[in-house]
Amino acid sequence: MEPKVSEDTSLAEILKIPQADKILAKYNLPCLTCPFAKLEMEKLKIGDICKMYKINLKNLLKELNKIYKK
Repeated sequence: MEPKVSEDTSLAEILKIPQADKILAKYNLPCLTCPFAKLEMEKLKIGDICKMYKINLKNLLKELNKIYKK
C-alpha cells in the first residue's frame, strides 16, 4: 500500500513531494515564508498548521495525495 499524506505528516516530508510547495502556496500556508518554521519543519504537522491558520485540511490533503500518487 502506498504511503499517503495525512494530518500527521510533517511539513518537511510534504515539501519533498514535487509540486507540493505550489499546492501549499495556493492555500496561503504562512509557514513557507516564515523563518521560524524553517527551523521546525520536521516537527510541524500539517494538521496542526491547518488548525492554527484555519486552512481546509480535508481539501489540502486531497490535493497533496493526488500529486503524491504520480
